[in-house]
Amino acid sequence: MRRIVLAAVVALALPAIAEAQQRVALWPNGAPGFEARKAIPEQAAEYWAKSINDPSVTAYLPPADKATGAAVIVLPGGGHKMLVIHPEGTDVAKVLNPMGVAVFVLKYRLSQEEGSPYTIDHARQDAVRAVRVVRSRAAELGVDPNKIGLMGFSGGGEVVDLAIYGSTAKDPKVDTVDAVSGRPDFQVLIYPGPVGVPDKIPADAPPAFILAADDDDCCSIPPVELLSKFRAAKVPVEFHLFQSGGHAFNMGFRTDKAAIKAWPDRLRDWLADNGWTTKR
Repeated sequence: MRRIVLAAVVALALPAIAEAQQRVALWPNGAPGFEARKAIPEQAAEYWAKSINDPSVTAYLPPADKATGAAVIVLPGGGHKMLVIHPEGTDVAKVLNPMGVAVFVLKYRLSQEEGSPYTIDHARQDAVRAVRVVRSRAAELGVDPNKIGLMGFSGGGEVVDLAIYGSTAKDPKVDTVDAVSGRPDFQVLIYPGPVGVPDKIPADAPPAFILAADDDDCCSIPPVELLSKFRAAKVPVEFHLFQSGGHAFNMGFRTDKAAIKAWPDRLRDWLADNGWTTKR
C-alpha cells in the first residue's frame, strides 16, 4: 500500500471494502491551541471511539476503475460524548464505495465527553478543516474538488450545520491548507439534532439530502424545520420522513423495517440524479 506523507499520515491495513485506507491528521502539530494534547491516545470499543485529541479523517477509497471523483466526509453521531464510528462511519463506506464514492470518516473533538476541554465550535473547526484537507489533496486522492460533500448523523449533523452556516472568520490559520475553501458542494443530514439549524438558509447553501423517522423523539423536528427553510430559500433539497424507525438506525443494517433497510438506496439515487456519481 502506498504511504502518503502530508502533515501526519499513518497507513493502516487494507479494508476488504476499499482499495486503500489512510488515517490523515487534520493538523501537522495537533489541533491549534491544543497541540500538547495531540499524543493523548484515543479510546475505542466495538462500535464507538472517543478521546479525540488529534482530529483526523480516515479515507476509504473506491477501486480506481469505479471512482467517480465524488467524496463524502462523514461525521458520526454520538451526542458529542462519543463517535458511533462503525455504524455511522465505516458502514457508509460499505454503501458508497461500490458506487465509486470516496468516504472520509472524520474523528472530530467531543464537547460533551467527561472532562473535555473542547466546545462544539472546535468540532465545527474540525469539519471545516476536513473539507479543506480533502480538497487540497483532491488530485492525490482521486477526488474531484467540486464534488465533496459533508454527511452527518445526529450530533454529527449538528456539526455539519455549524460548519456550513457558522462563521470561520476567527478560525486559526496555520498553513496553506487554510486558504482552501472549506465549503462542501452538497450536504447529507441523517436525523440531525437541533443545534446549528440556522434562522435562515442562505440562497447559496449547498444542496441537501435530509432524512429521519417521524417517531424519533430526539431528531424529527429539526429536519422538518430545515425543509421549510430550504424551500423558502429555493435551495434544492430532497426530504424523507419515514413513519417509524426511531433514532440512530444508522445505515439500516440492523433493523427489521423494510423502509429503513432501503433508505441508503434513496441516497444513492439522489447522488446519481444530481450528477455527483457521474464518472469523469
